[in-house]
Amino acid sequence: MNSLNKLLLFSAILFANGICCGQANISHDVIKTTIRQAATYYHAHVAVNGGYVYHYSLDLKTRWGEGPANPQQIWVQPPGTPTVGMAFLKAYEATGDNFYLYAARDAAMALAYGQLKTGGWSNQIDFNSLDLKKFGTKDYRYRDSHSSLDDGQTQSATQLMVKVDAAFKFQHPHIHQSAKRALDALLAAQFPNGGFPQVWRGPVEKQPILKANYPNYDWRTEGRIKNYWDYYTLNDNVCGYVTDTLITAHEVYKDPRYLEALARLGDFLILAQMPDPQPAWAQQYNYNMQPMWARRFEPAAISGDESEEVIETLMKIAVITGSPKYLQPIPKALNYLKKSELPDGQLARFYELKTNRPLYMVRKSKKVYQLTYDDSNLPSHYGWKMNSHINQLTLKYNALVKNLSQGHPPTKVKTSEVTLILQSLDPQGRWISTHDGRKLVGQAKFPLNAKYLSSAVFSENLTTLSNYLISQRK
Repeated sequence: MNSLNKLLLFSAILFANGICCGQANISHDVIKTTIRQAATYYHAHVAVNGGYVYHYSLDLKTRWGEGPANPQQIWVQPPGTPTVGMAFLKAYEATGDNFYLYAARDAAMALAYGQLKTGGWSNQIDFNSLDLKKFGTKDYRYRDSHSSLDDGQTQSATQLMVKVDAAFKFQHPHIHQSAKRALDALLAAQFPNGGFPQVWRGPVEKQPILKANYPNYDWRTEGRIKNYWDYYTLNDNVCGYVTDTLITAHEVYKDPRYLEALARLGDFLILAQMPDPQPAWAQQYNYNMQPMWARRFEPAAISGDESEEVIETLMKIAVITGSPKYLQPIPKALNYLKKSELPDGQLARFYELKTNRPLYMVRKSKKVYQLTYDDSNLPSHYGWKMNSHINQLTLKYNALVKNLSQGHPPTKVKTSEVTLILQSLDPQGRWISTHDGRKLVGQAKFPLNAKYLSSAVFSENLTTLSNYLISQRK
């Protein structure tokens, strides 16, 4: 059967099952066919050694991760290789088809090839610089490497490794070894107070366990540390990603070390809550547990975004541990953040210490920034404001207080959402995005209205369709 006839047949199936008209009953065979068509294209044509980047031109010649990617690069940082691999695993769970398990295995093996000597990962893997024949020996390519927790890099890779390891019943030696090496390294990177650095080169040094406090020096001009990444980090949801990783590890291996590490992380987040008048959280802390500078446009300040992420993380930890103590910091933080909302209902990324004035930056040159209270000329490369989620977080908190054991209810998949995903797959098995001018993840530079492929869209659509199938079993 040629491709045109296949398309006509598939369209007829969609119409017969009401997909084109948005009816409620959608054939599982149609969904499975769509999943297989999309996954086959992405695995066969888009993957490089089993791995992926963020965005692709339709001819696959232009590739973007956190910047332009060469033909032999894949990205570890979400929504790169681990994100796509997890979508394949979800399809395997939904269908039982080994095709998806092997696609997830290929993604995991791509990550295993690029795992650093220090046990974790950086944001990308370049196969041009790896000797794949040495895989499985102790002679790793990157000898003086920095494993990173920034933007979920090591965490997302580790979660995929752990879940693929479980799917293969712990019988795939390379993947099993990789998962255990990553988890051992992650535990060794946890400080005595339960916090984590942004990067590590080996086991961290012991530091005193202190409560968060305000700097007793002029934070504007003093106390800046070049290697801020060695200190306690909350920036870009480091602790949320680590929490998810430890939960996954405990669920799969039943090793109490992971639950103990999770509880210590929760204890750190309690310690890291600032005292009045700003009972929320900063992006970074020094070893004296004082907010500190990170990059030149990230001042020592209270952070609206990271504070919301910490609240979400504390609720997860409370559910898994069954301990209400992790909920105790939340009411004061929610009340503070609600009062700190901007006139338009958003939250500022930064609030000045003690005064609580929204704090911004103006860019004087490529490397020079200046603090300001004026939001009229903000640099475009950073999120200085974000939508507030205080109301949603408050609802979640209130539900957990009433019944801590209930956890978070599963996400329901709407039939209309499934219908739209099914309709939007093109004849080649691609979900094509159109650049509408908004900023893309990884700073990808496509012309306005350009067509491109997105690993995030592929993964979200595959996961949604798979979750719909799973939900229909019940």
